[in-house]
Amino acid sequence: MRGWGTLTAICLGTFMLLLDVTIVVVALPDMAGALHASLGDLQWVVDGYALALAALLLAVGAAADILGRRRVHVAGVVLFAVASLLCGLASGPELLVAARALQGIGGAAMFATTLPLLASAYEGRRRSAALGVWGAVSGGAAAAGPVLGGLITAGPGWRWIFFVNLPVSVLAVWLTLRAVPESRGPRGRGVDWAGTAAFAVFAGGATYAVVRAGEDGWTARAPLTSFAVAALALVVFVLVERRVAHPLLDLSLLRRPAFVGTMLGSFAFNGVAFGGIPYLSLWMQTLLGLSPVRAGLTLLPMTAVSMVVAVLVGRLLHGVPARLTVGGGLLLIAAGTLGQAVLDAGDDWTALVPGFVLVGVGTGFVAPTVAGAALAAVPAERAGMAGGAVNTVRQLGYALGVAVFGTVLTSRMTGPLPGDAAHTLAGGGAGALRGAFPEHTLRAAFASGLNGALVVAGLAGIVAGTLVLALTRTARPTPPTASGTVREEAVPARG
Repeated sequence: MRGWGTLTAICLGTFMLLLDVTIVVVALPDMAGALHASLGDLQWVVDGYALALAALLLAVGAAADILGRRRVHVAGVVLFAVASLLCGLASGPELLVAARALQGIGGAAMFATTLPLLASAYEGRRRSAALGVWGAVSGGAAAAGPVLGGLITAGPGWRWIFFVNLPVSVLAVWLTLRAVPESRGPRGRGVDWAGTAAFAVFAGGATYAVVRAGEDGWTARAPLTSFAVAALALVVFVLVERRVAHPLLDLSLLRRPAFVGTMLGSFAFNGVAFGGIPYLSLWMQTLLGLSPVRAGLTLLPMTAVSMVVAVLVGRLLHGVPARLTVGGGLLLIAAGTLGQAVLDAGDDWTALVPGFVLVGVGTGFVAPTVAGAALAAVPAERAGMAGGAVNTVRQLGYALGVAVFGTVLTSRMTGPLPGDAAHTLAGGGAGALRGAFPEHTLRAAFASGLNGALVVAGLAGIVAGTLVLALTRTARPTPPTASGTVREEAVPARG
């Protein structure tokens, strides 16, 4: 098989792994009911995948350079398929969360090797065309996730959002083995497993601390201990990166204001733009009574606008400084998020539409330009590291955003509702509370919690956007990845 077989195989895997970031969002209420899951459980269903992806992305990419990128990619697809099967068969929330983390490990192996495999298979204009198609598929996966998740959940049931990965995985493995040539990275590179372990403990500990703070309070023993462990792991990570021969992240890059600003913007982007969506979906389905399909369709104003704007930005704003597209885009996202924080007991989902549109416009500015901003801020030989770091902090930002906004949500509900009732309501248990509390009280409490979470997200977006504008003044615009000039060992990935 020749020609575009490699592109088809890679895009198939990319679509599947990115789809699973968002496809679970509209299925959360059904999962909560079937598995008797709490709000914390639902947060980990989302975060387990994102954290595993973030923690292992850079290390798996380095290992693939040594072991062979196609080999690691195929292993990742197989692991992803096995984990998807376990997700669909899960009998309790703990098993589902563990299987989601396993999915994230497989996804990291797929994601880290995707663009290097494309770069090694195509050159010149063919590479430009391939990367353009891949970018469209990546954006389409995120947009299609909530809609497909709603259709499947309303049809055969939420377990099938995982089962459908099985035939797709079989096809992806067959195509990859048949059409994708093997490639490796530069010789002499090692894998920083110590740094990977320290970063994973830091990311997981910080996220766990925030989730437990929502359940037990910020001063309880569990969150304080977890914060301490996360801080210690961060110190260990810094020490390891300063001493190891082949670090995950060259800490000298942090002396470059433009790189720091881009990393902060990347971290905030996914969290601010998408971290509140799981709770909006819970509100729409459990309080407003929308079906999973309708709940998924409500996100179309945001996803459709973001895709249109991204295309226009790529065509019309080439050469515009990244500080304006990334920083300005984050400010638009922040404005859109604050524009959603207007809910009360009598509102329905249409109150969110203006904010959704603004978030979509901002996303369309940030998504296609943030990786290029990172590459412009570092030397050419560090381009691969910078591209991987962008995707790592994006996934970490999403995981922490989901955790933080869930904690704010429940804390704002504890005014009109007792603590146990607030956690039940936030976790999708409105039906169990309707006999004890008036409907107006439940809707007002959830709306108040959402407003608080959305305000926190908006303020974070304003801070991040301002820092990007201030710190990235020295960055020069970089030609888009699709220009065909990407070196094999320096291809960034998107997430």
